[in-house]
Amino acid sequence: MRRFTILLLVCLVSLSLFAQERPLVSGAADVRARLDRLQVVGSVLMIAAHPDDENTAVLAYFGRGRHYRAAYLSLTRGEGGQNLIGSEQGELMGLIRTQELLAARRLDGAEQFFSRAIDFGFSKTAAETLDKWGRNEVLGDAVWVIRRFQPDVIILRFSGTPRDGHGHHQSSAILGKEAWEAAADPARFPEQLPFVQPWRAKRVIWNSFSFNREMEQEAARTARMMIDTGEFDPLLGYSYGEIAGMSRSMHRSQGMGAAERKGSMPNYFVTVAGEPAEGDPFAGVDTTWSRIPGGAPVAAALAEASNAYDIRHTDRILPALAKARTLIAALTHPLAQRKLTELDELVAAAAGVAADASATQWLATPGSEAQLQARVVGRNDAPVVVERLELTGLVEQNIDAANAAAGANKPWSHTLRVAIPANAKPSQRYWLRAPQQGNLYDVPALAQRGDADSSAEFQLRFHLRIGGVPVTLVRPLVHRYVDPVRGELWRPFLIAPKVAVSFAEKSLLFPQRAARTVEVAVRANVNQATGEIRPQAPAGWSVEPTARPYSIARAGEQATLSFQITPPAAASVGELRVDGEQGMTTIAYDHIPPQTLFPTASVRLVRADVQSLAKRIGYVMGAGDDVPQALRQWGAEVTLLSEDDLTRADLSRYDAIIAGVRAYNTRVDLRANHDRLLAYVSNGGTYLVQYNVATGGPFGRASNELDRIGPFPLTVGRERVTVEEAPLTPVKPDSPLLSAPNRIAPADYEGWVQERGLYFSSKWDERYQPLWEAGDPGEKPSQGATLWTRHGKGVYVFTPMSWFRQLPAGVPGAHRIFANLVSAGKLLAQ
Repeated sequence: MRRFTILLLVCLVSLSLFAQERPLVSGAADVRARLDRLQVVGSVLMIAAHPDDENTAVLAYFGRGRHYRAAYLSLTRGEGGQNLIGSEQGELMGLIRTQELLAARRLDGAEQFFSRAIDFGFSKTAAETLDKWGRNEVLGDAVWVIRRFQPDVIILRFSGTPRDGHGHHQSSAILGKEAWEAAADPARFPEQLPFVQPWRAKRVIWNSFSFNREMEQEAARTARMMIDTGEFDPLLGYSYGEIAGMSRSMHRSQGMGAAERKGSMPNYFVTVAGEPAEGDPFAGVDTTWSRIPGGAPVAAALAEASNAYDIRHTDRILPALAKARTLIAALTHPLAQRKLTELDELVAAAAGVAADASATQWLATPGSEAQLQARVVGRNDAPVVVERLELTGLVEQNIDAANAAAGANKPWSHTLRVAIPANAKPSQRYWLRAPQQGNLYDVPALAQRGDADSSAEFQLRFHLRIGGVPVTLVRPLVHRYVDPVRGELWRPFLIAPKVAVSFAEKSLLFPQRAARTVEVAVRANVNQATGEIRPQAPAGWSVEPTARPYSIARAGEQATLSFQITPPAAASVGELRVDGEQGMTTIAYDHIPPQTLFPTASVRLVRADVQSLAKRIGYVMGAGDDVPQALRQWGAEVTLLSEDDLTRADLSRYDAIIAGVRAYNTRVDLRANHDRLLAYVSNGGTYLVQYNVATGGPFGRASNELDRIGPFPLTVGRERVTVEEAPLTPVKPDSPLLSAPNRIAPADYEGWVQERGLYFSSKWDERYQPLWEAGDPGEKPSQGATLWTRHGKGVYVFTPMSWFRQLPAGVPGAHRIFANLVSAGKLLAQ
């Protein structure tokens, strides 16, 4: 079982890798909580589909309140979600939401797992979801997590029926129940058995949910189990409902800020599979050390430590913990091995011991040298001895510390110089190292599947003796720094390429036959970086010159190299790449540590005839998108409009004004200046509004924010078309908006990504003209996908199609159609 133990340790280290917010509890309260947790061996696993699907109150109740190992398996990383805080999409969105989940887990006390499944966007059926993911592959991932984690109880967040709505939600419950059965069967997924053993949880239960009082009453009437997550924990100073609000509010990219509710919060459960239960979801489950052979003496030693606990002298529990450690170390049960790690951390916390591994820089390059500093300090009366250090990861070293003293609040430190191997690869997240396989990440290493994040490039194992108790503390290598505004922060230590090569855009549109200048940014991560860049163009395209040299004196500086790219005369789509080079992208938001990725050095090339009559465009940025950059590739001058612009500027200088995604949800100044915008339209302008959310919902705002979104009454609904290949049928094929300046043909509806559109209009004034009717297979088509109307001398367009995905992705037809929409006022004025 040694391999299984290693997997658990890797999970622990990776989950703690990016923690930089203050812990929920610390000091004597933390010691008490750790001690209570050490005496409990129960475990619970929640399964759902996305980040933010989990019930954080239930996780906090079991993880913080009853001291069980609690975990959440999210089948996806939420790549298909919308973004309230920026313009990231796809795998970048998934990385942000991964970090938000990890931040949430640090608050509610649970762990985090994922499958390889990719969130491909909203799905209306479980059948479509399971087909796109690959049912057996994702089932195998769920089985792997169950066998690794060994939960006593599995909680399904959804019912597995159409009442769940989203096909991903339905599928998570369907697969969760199947995984419970398969995990216990040694004939299922036998390739896992060299590392883990078959496991059967006591039961699978559904955490029934309700959207209104009637559904809540039904849940209370039909459920057989209930917990009150509103219970107050005096040790923590919060109820589990309050902790849930803090935890859920970490999902900032989804606008999931939640109230920290006080008072009773009943949660109801129904048995789905396994042994039925009444009252308590853990009925009949032994969560004491008695379940582990040889565990009774351990329980007695821990009870002794509990009796010795003193809030003012937490180190008084050390003698009893020393006895417990000797007993636990003699046990071979996997749970005992995990508890040994928990005990070592408890010893350190009780003695006020801080151990840290920090690098002087946050990145190093292959073949370079990194300087590391190990620090240990004991801050109360317990003697602390540093016996040795063990560096693991890319390089392994053992350092004899010669039993150095590190107690009495006097820090001990040791500096290491580590040679980074010349063949070291950049620190790419494990699930992003290989191209995606359909809607699954390609993760060949079974041991990595399920992990929330990549493990640190280096880990330092501190072998200490604290108050006479031998302990081992594992710390990931990080870089600590002081921000002048936010104070002390830290970020993970990474391996980066010597130079990073990147393009400014995700895609490059060539609307005419003419050549255009394309800039390639070369960032140096080493001093005296020299070389040349040779872009490789697809067939039919040409690059001049074929190569350009670069010479960059200092690390951190950048050179910009220009190339002339000439497209073919006919429509063409391809990729411009720089072989052998990688990019380097950093995502920075205050609520998560900086995230750095290393994408391929390439850009999509699109040759499509795109004509636009709108040469000057004003753009009202909403939640965030990359549409303005895409419009500039037509040759348009795009200005981002500020609050002052909307209030005072001369809007008539713009041929068209566009409201970005969720602009009416997020921009109070936009709603306040709605009449000015309608006057702009009346005087001959074109005003185009993209999608907005129909209710206040996650934004926490009043639902009347969309009451005035057009010149005539218009209701924003919930309808969407999720199949990107679904037909778009013109309501009036001869509509001027489909005829000029680009004549729209069936080919222009091909090659779209993720979806057609969302939050279509459900009701509108007869003065609006619908442009298309669209619907998912088997559904009645809707005509609310795009509406337009004349208003005075100008044109208003409401178009909740997913332009924010299509245009940055370089979908040719989407560019041609959107150019027609923003040209409507100019066109109809001719």
